[in-house]
Amino acid sequence: MIPVATSEGVTVSCPREGLYSFYNSPYPAHKLSTGIDVYPDAGFGEVAPSPVEGVVELTRRVKAPRSRGFRDAGYDYVTLIRSSENPEKVVKLLHVEPTLTVGDSVKTGQDLGALLRSGYYGFSTSPHVHVEVRKPSDPLRARGGHTFRRLGGVDNLAPITLLEGVVNRNLPEFTSVLLDGMAAPGLPADVGGVPGLLDGGIPYYGWLGAHTGAVRPVGETVRVMGVPVAMIDAVLDGACLASCLPFQVLANGAPTRGLSLRLSPRDEVVVKLIPMRYGGLEHEVDSSITIELRSI
Repeated sequence: MIPVATSEGVTVSCPREGLYSFYNSPYPAHKLSTGIDVYPDAGFGEVAPSPVEGVVELTRRVKAPRSRGFRDAGYDYVTLIRSSENPEKVVKLLHVEPTLTVGDSVKTGQDLGALLRSGYYGFSTSPHVHVEVRKPSDPLRARGGHTFRRLGGVDNLAPITLLEGVVNRNLPEFTSVLLDGMAAPGLPADVGGVPGLLDGGIPYYGWLGAHTGAVRPVGETVRVMGVPVAMIDAVLDGACLASCLPFQVLANGAPTRGLSLRLSPRDEVVVKLIPMRYGGLEHEVDSSITIELRSI
């Protein structure tokens, strides 16, 4: 497990072979920088490792909306863990059916339970643990978490001129591509003239997050390979939010719904191509793929 984020003295860790994201979600906690999703390298029904350390205070089965276009679990779970690092805070976890019970101590990386396919997901959403750091007096509602800060800098990011890679997974829901020649924890971009890492579902969520080492003003443009993809409209600590501009993502010349961008604790970039419809992308594993961004 590798530490990737912090909030109020609470460290959130991600499996080395996993991924994590602050902004790849349509829900308010992510746009407010108060939620982080940790994606283990595991499938639905498989075990999720704990991203934090503490003592379980609550496990509760909760209602979830019914999905459209895929079979969901029919419910979700919320788990609250009193942080060992900061006992004045609790950590709210979602999307895991726990095997732990109230009073159990849990170490970072210890098994939490089974990853659920929640009705809150879209059809292309991968298994993950949603994490928030909360006041014990206000642990459950959708808003009210503490702000996260990403650990690690964004220095020495080389500009990119080509997006090529190899398909490492192909499902009806998405195609996963390991990009060639990128020693970075995420997709590099020009964020108002400085290097940054993109984080989000573009352009289909309509906005994205960009992690930067320098504050960029509102109104500056985010570019990938010279293509304008977003305009900065909010400045955060170590990041900014930007509204997507009109552009299209093509895979070997075929249109897609867009790119799902997350971050890696390793220096490699894995992106997901989202089809226009379920089963709409057909790429063989280990085949080469070229991704193009085109303004429209």
